[in-house]
Amino acid sequence: MPLPDLPLAASSTGDVLTDLFLVLVAAKLGDEVFKRIGQPAIVGEILGGLLVGPSVLGWVEVGEVLEVFAELGVVFLLFWVGLETKLSEMKAVGPTAVGVGIGGAVIPFGVGIASGLALGESTETAVFLGAALAATSAGITSATFLDLGINRTRAARSVLGAAVVDDIIALLLLSVAVGMAATGGVDAGEIALSLGISVVFLTFFALGGSQLLQRRPRLLHEPHFSESPLLPAVILCLGLAAFAAGIGLAALIGAFLAGMIVAETKDQSSIEEEVEPLYAFFPPFFFAFIGIELELDALIDGETLALLAGITVLAIAAKLIPSYLAARPALGAHEASIVGVGMTPRGEVGIVVASIGATEGVVDAQLFAVVVGMSILTTILAPFALRKLTSNPPAPP
Repeated sequence: MPLPDLPLAASSTGDVLTDLFLVLVAAKLGDEVFKRIGQPAIVGEILGGLLVGPSVLGWVEVGEVLEVFAELGVVFLLFWVGLETKLSEMKAVGPTAVGVGIGGAVIPFGVGIASGLALGESTETAVFLGAALAATSAGITSATFLDLGINRTRAARSVLGAAVVDDIIALLLLSVAVGMAATGGVDAGEIALSLGISVVFLTFFALGGSQLLQRRPRLLHEPHFSESPLLPAVILCLGLAAFAAGIGLAALIGAFLAGMIVAETKDQSSIEEEVEPLYAFFPPFFFAFIGIELELDALIDGETLALLAGITVLAIAAKLIPSYLAARPALGAHEASIVGVGMTPRGEVGIVVASIGATEGVVDAQLFAVVVGMSILTTILAPFALRKLTSNPPAPP
C-alpha cells in the first residue's frame, strides 16, 4: 500500500520548499543590504547563499532541486541579457569580441598549465587548471552590467560577444582535459567536430532566427495557445538552451541566442514586461548557489590560502591583461579596462571544471578548494571593480 510512504514524501517536499524559501530570502536580504550601502547586489546574493550554506549556518545543503533552480537562474538571466541585445549591436563589436575572446581563453589556459607544472602537478592536472583559468562566467558580468545600467554600451556588448567565443574555446579545452584524464591522449577529430557543430549552431540560429523574427515580428503571437508572446518565447529559450547543452556547449549560450532572436519583436510586443518576472525570480538562486558551494573549512590551511592567493592573482592578470590589450585599439583605454575586468569572473564555470577534474581523479581536495575559492573571489571582486570604473569615467578631452 502506498499510504505509509505519504508522510515521507510530504516531508521531502516540505524540505525542498523550505530550502528554496531560505535561499531566496537569504539572496534577497543580501541584495537589499548591498543596494542600501551602494554596492553590487549580486555580491550580496552570493554572500546570502554563503550564510545559509554548509560553511556558516548549515541550513541549506546542495541538492538536485536547488541545482535545477540555479541552472534555470543562469538560463533566464542570459535570456534577459540577449533580449537587451540585438544582432546588429553584436555585429558592430564582432572583431573586438573575437579578439578578446581568443586572447582571454588561450593566454589563461597556458598560464594555468605552466602554473600546474611549476607546482609539480601532473600534465593532466595542469590541463584542468588551465581550463579552469580559461573560463569566463557570462552570467556574473551580465548581471553586473544590468545592475549598473551599462548593458547597452560598446564595452558590455564586447564582453558578451567575447564570452560566447571564450565559452566555446573553454569547453573545447575542457574536452581536451577530460580526454587526457580518461585515456592520456586527445581525439583531434572529436574536437574538430565539436568546433564545427558550435560554429554552425551559432551562425544558423543567430543569423537565421534573427532574420526570421525581423520579417515576421508577430510570429510569437500566431500560435493559438499564445495569449501573450511569453510562452512561445520561453519555449524557444528552453529549447535552444537544451539544444546547446546537447551538442556540448553551455546552455546559457542557447538562452542568450534565444533572447537575441526574440529581441527583434520588442517593437511589436510587450515581451520585456512579460519576461521581467522570470528574470526577477530565478537568477537569485543562481548567485546564492555559488555562495552555498563555497566550503570555507577547506581554505583554513595556511598553505592552501597562500596557493589560493597566488592562483587568484594569476587568474585575474591572465584574463585582464590580454582582454584589455585586445579591446584597447577599438574602444580606448577606459572601455578596454571595463572589458578586461568584465572577463575576469570564473563563477560557476570554474567550479564546474574543478568538479569534473575531481570526478576524473586528477584534481585533489586542496586544488579543488583553491579553484572553487578562486572562482568565488573573482566573481565577488569583479562587480566592485566594474562599479568603480563606471562611477569614475575619464574626463572628456
